[in-house]
Amino acid sequence: MILNTGLRTDIPGFFSEWFYNRIDEGFVYVRNPYAKNQIYSYKLDPELIDCIIFCTKNPRPMLKNLEKIDKFNQYWHITITPYEREIEPNVPPVDDVLESFKYLSDKLGKENVTLRYDPIFINEKYTLEKHIESFDYIANSLSDYTTEAIISFIDLYEKTKHNFPQAIEVDKEERLKIGKEFAKIGKENNILIKTCVEGNELDKFGIDSSGCMTKEVIERAINKNLDMPKQKARNGQCYCLLNNDIGEYNTCNHGCLYCYANSNKKLVKRNLKLHNPKSPILIGEIKEDDIIKETTQKSLIINDNTVQTKLF
Repeated sequence: MILNTGLRTDIPGFFSEWFYNRIDEGFVYVRNPYAKNQIYSYKLDPELIDCIIFCTKNPRPMLKNLEKIDKFNQYWHITITPYEREIEPNVPPVDDVLESFKYLSDKLGKENVTLRYDPIFINEKYTLEKHIESFDYIANSLSDYTTEAIISFIDLYEKTKHNFPQAIEVDKEERLKIGKEFAKIGKENNILIKTCVEGNELDKFGIDSSGCMTKEVIERAINKNLDMPKQKARNGQCYCLLNNDIGEYNTCNHGCLYCYANSNKKLVKRNLKLHNPKSPILIGEIKEDDIIKETTQKSLIINDNTVQTKLF
């Protein structure tokens, strides 16, 4: 199975102690976000989990104990953007995250650590030219440390419109300009540019719109074939493996205005007060009326075969 950690919060950034405690104890509980008294139980066993996917803006808190997950296949998505504290209040500076990125790449291999540059929005400060300049700097810094970069443009979900009312969508002309320039920068640095749920309008520049966490992507990261049918498309175009997430919404303390996972700051603050690093569940404790369900887990790796995939 594939275990996700970063679709609802940033576990490496804020809950690394808790995560490593879960690794030590060999299991984790996850509260169903849509049925609060249902708890899913996962065994944290490298014989059952084919890959752990991390998505983070700050991997540094995880780095000192990486040996605890040496036996697990890992695939990291690290988001680096040019936004400053008025947009991303608690995200470390770009150069700090670049150093953590390089450290992980040296440890795991550059196929296992992917850059995310998203979401892209444009205003008077973060202009089209600013994004091109920033992405060029980041890609050049990581040219020897990754093979892929994922980009996407801001989506105005209700949470985003509430927390970031001044945000506007990137228009088609701007998207095409970014696609063309980013593809050129990627080619110069041997980094394949991919989009995340953006359709195929940028394909003509050599950008890959096939998905950022698909079966094929994970197979390449772990260098194994997986016996897994193609996923049903979300929104008609996303085939990524997004199930089995152990995080919880409204718990990420980066405070990004555009956040898709947080409803408001007060709820995040309240939840963080309930976090106990020794609890089997991320926020709070198990309650008397909670129903714990053991999940069905099995390895999907096929006969230990290796995967040969050429990017360029």
